[in-house]
Amino acid sequence: MSEILIIEDESSLASALASACQRLGHTARTCGSGTTGLQALRAGTAALALLDIGLPDLSGLEVLKSARASSPATPVVIITAHGNLENAVAARQLGAAAYLVKPLDLREVQQTITQVLAATTQPAPAPKGEAGRAQLVGVAPAMQRVFAEIAHATTGDAPVLLTGPTGVGKTLAARVIHEHSARAGAPFVALHCGALPEQLLESELFGHVKGAFTGALTDREGHIERARGGTLFLDEIGDISGTVQAKLLRFVEERAFSRVGGREDIRVELRLITATNKNLRDEVAAGRFREDLFYRLHVLEIGMPPLRERRADIESLARNFLRSAGRSLALGPETVLALQAHEWPGNLRELRNALEHAAAVCTGPVILPQHLPRELREQAEHAPGAEQRLATVLAEWLDQRLAEKADYDAMHDAIEGMALRHLLARFDGKPTVLARETNMNRVTLRKKLNAAHGPEGGEGEE
Repeated sequence: MSEILIIEDESSLASALASACQRLGHTARTCGSGTTGLQALRAGTAALALLDIGLPDLSGLEVLKSARASSPATPVVIITAHGNLENAVAARQLGAAAYLVKPLDLREVQQTITQVLAATTQPAPAPKGEAGRAQLVGVAPAMQRVFAEIAHATTGDAPVLLTGPTGVGKTLAARVIHEHSARAGAPFVALHCGALPEQLLESELFGHVKGAFTGALTDREGHIERARGGTLFLDEIGDISGTVQAKLLRFVEERAFSRVGGREDIRVELRLITATNKNLRDEVAAGRFREDLFYRLHVLEIGMPPLRERRADIESLARNFLRSAGRSLALGPETVLALQAHEWPGNLRELRNALEHAAAVCTGPVILPQHLPRELREQAEHAPGAEQRLATVLAEWLDQRLAEKADYDAMHDAIEGMALRHLLARFDGKPTVLARETNMNRVTLRKKLNAAHGPEGGEGEE
């Protein structure tokens, strides 16, 4: 039995977390502010701490940073209502053992507690300076997973394989990993492998010596040497030839290579990040990609989601694109709906192109649907309204549940549970705020939340 310290200002959530700890056989101590939580952490009696970022007096990250100086051995699990990359990276670099996003699944909380207590947690290095300019944004659940995986990747030096369709931001993710890692002060060198023929790719990657081929008038460094001490990012790694694969495998295993036409071994130390829009397992099975190279590159894999799986992020992404382009343009509500209704087969690149088009033809301060490219305009004109879309989806869901012989109460409770979980997320995971803003009785809301989260309880559990 261990003591779990819970630093959370929302009393109902703190109570639910305490119950979850007690069900695991541990004792729980709760603190409602960062100041009292920091004092408890410094006492050093807790085996683990659950720490909310959004505290009334201090940021949870400030508490974690201060606590590291006095009680570095106490593992800390960060809890936040707003999952974002900066919070995830900062938490990992300050030594957080795990990172959870509200609304919480108490089963996941219990699993995390068990795993963290069973492991020996080594704190990560403290941040050494300002974060780089590269940023990933998103509140969609698919991006919360990506943020956590990227944060984990920044704390080590293992090879990373970024997967996902074209245009989802793999290059940006690679740069973010580099800029938040211990190699941030060294070069970040990127090479698009799919755009080059074999001989040119080999020369660009490994360099060449004078006279190696026609036009090789001098010795020339390749991308590997230019990335010395930093990060080398190879995009579309699935497109390289077998010859280049063999030479790259030797470098990955030995950190040594020779330039094209050369005999001298050159040793370079760097971090390797690769990306592909192909399924490399299928490529290995088809004999087009070396299995041994695949396993050397596939130490950490981060799957970047397509834009259609993160529609909640489209509005913020669009505004970011406009700001980065130096355009002070607003998005009309109907424009946002049109952007969210599109399937975006070209992902982020297509979104950026659509906004560049809209900004070029917009003559006022607000981008309207008529400013979008023709395909999006036509979709917006024929797109059903929000209520009609909901009715269509709801009808399909109800038909499926009826086929499963579900009764009305079960269907009603499931729909209400989905609505409450969505609303709870919108109000920072705090039931008291949700009750106030929706004019609902707090006791009634807590009962509904308990029912929505099942017998194990939820955020509103007493």
